[in-house]
Amino acid sequence: MAKLLATLEGHKDRVWCVSWNPQGNILASCSSDRSIRLYSKENDTWVCKITLSEAHSRTVRCIAWSPTGKSFASSSFDSTVNIWDGQDGEFETVATLEGHENEVKCVAWSASGSLLATCSRDKSVWVWEVEGDDEFECISVLPAHSQDVKRVVFHPESNILASCSYDNSMKIYREDGDDWIVSCTLTGHSSTVWCAAFNASGDRLISGSGDKTLRLWQRYEPGNAEGVVTENGEATWKCVCVLSGAHDGAVYDVAWCPLTGAIASACADDCIRIFTVVEVGP
Repeated sequence: MAKLLATLEGHKDRVWCVSWNPQGNILASCSSDRSIRLYSKENDTWVCKITLSEAHSRTVRCIAWSPTGKSFASSSFDSTVNIWDGQDGEFETVATLEGHENEVKCVAWSASGSLLATCSRDKSVWVWEVEGDDEFECISVLPAHSQDVKRVVFHPESNILASCSYDNSMKIYREDGDDWIVSCTLTGHSSTVWCAAFNASGDRLISGSGDKTLRLWQRYEPGNAEGVVTENGEATWKCVCVLSGAHDGAVYDVAWCPLTGAIASACADDCIRIFTVVEVGP
């Protein structure tokens, strides 16, 4: 059972993304009105404490907090990513990441906070290293997709990255010395892959698509007990379940519950659905 606690107004156009800081006391939102708003609670009322409206010249598409909660990144249709620092209580832009040739659709931090990933309509994924003192260096450009890249998401424990694309596929990347490489390509969806999320332990991945399905992927290490074939000493991901028939539209977002392992999906048919994974014995 859910209860509406507050309606937060102020944006003047479509709100694309909301994100809680790790401490859970600040909610950030971004919009087509080119602004970012930061809300916090005063007594029993949520109020907008800060409006950031000067840094991006087009739609702000995504916000991602660093693991410490002291900073966040925003990606925009103006082809840039801004890094915002708020250690003194007032957020200001401390770095602007440039290089993408088109709209930056998503930004994500690694679990350690030492890496940042961005993806764009220019079909590429970029991996950035945080060098301290508000310095970020692009350490890898990954043009692995043939179409617009919609989402990037880091593994919860390791330096492993997944991307979702308009080309109906996902890519899994890993570190290889000083560079990043594609370790495998996940295919099976018949339309745009809009979203993906790792479970808390990182051995499963759920994806959502314009084909109205969810796909559950399992990671298998070389020499796994199940006998799943791997190549070149690399772990592989295999689709172990297709959830079809439950959605009447594209699936735009998915999330794992860290407590129960339940999966929530957000769909173009105006519904949110909750699934649980039922283990089937041999």
